Amino acid sequence: MTTETPNQIPPAAISDDHAFAVWAAEQAGERLLQVRAEGLEGRALKDAGDAAAQSLLAALLAEHRPDDAVLSEEAADDKSRLDAPRVWIIDPLDGTREFSEPPRDDWAVHVALWESGELTAGAVAQPALGETFNTGRPAVVPPRSSVRPRIAVSRSRPPAFVEALAAELDAELVPMGSAGVKVMSVVRDVADAYVHAGGQYEWDNAAPVAVARAAGLFCSRVDGSELVYNKDDVSLPDLIVCRPELAESIIAFVREHGTD
Repeated sequence: MTTETPNQIPPAAISDDHAFAVWAAEQAGERLLQVRAEGLEGRALKDAGDAAAQSLLAALLAEHRPDDAVLSEEAADDKSRLDAPRVWIIDPLDGTREFSEPPRDDWAVHVALWESGELTAGAVAQPALGETFNTGRPAVVPPRSSVRPRIAVSRSRPPAFVEALAAELDAELVPMGSAGVKVMSVVRDVADAYVHAGGQYEWDNAAPVAVARAAGLFCSRVDGSELVYNKDDVSLPDLIVCRPELAESIIAFVREHGTD
C-alpha cells in the first residue's frame, strides 16, 4: 500500500475549519485514488481503502486539530467526545462498494465539524469526480432542470416506501452509490431529493448535511424533526435532503404512510 505523505497544509487551513475540512477530505481522496491504482480487487481493495483513508485523516486531525475529539466509522468510539466542545465526524470512505468497482465515481470522503450542538463546517470530496463540496464556499444549487422531481435511491436496494413516494409525487427514481453522493446529487441538480429510512450513522450524513444546508437545501429526519449529532447512540437511521419546495409534500407523505 502506498504511504506517501500528505501535501503541506495550506495557510488558510491552519486556522479556518472550513478550509481544513476541504484540505483533509481532498488529501484522503488523493490517497484513495492512489490505493485504487495499485491493482487490488474486491475485498482487498475495500479494506485497503478504508485503512488508508482512516490512517491519513486520523494523522491530519491529530497534528492540526489535536485538542478536538473525533468520531469515525473506522475507529473505536471514544466516548469522551460527549463532553467535548468540538468533534470532527468523519467517514474516511463513504461508498466502499463503489470504490471497489473502478471506474465508478459515486463514492466520497466526509469531514464535518460539530461544535456545541451544531454542524459548523463540512466537506464532501468526490475524488473520482474531481469535486469537493464544502461549507466554506457553499454551492449554488442550479434551478431544477427536470419537469418531474427526481429522488436519489440506492442502486441495489431502493426502499418500497420511496417507490410509493415517487408515485405520489410523480417523481422518477435515480439510482446511485454512497449516501454522500446521493446528498450531493441534490446539490448538483442530478436529483431533487434524497429520502432515506434504511438505517445510517452520524458519519454517513454529517458532512453531507452540513454542505447541503450551506447550499440552502432542506434537511431533517423523515418526520420533519431536527437531525442531532454527537449523541451517545450514533445511529441516525433516516433523513430527508431536498429542495425546499418539496419538503412539505415529502414529510406529509411519510407522516401519513410511514416508511415500512
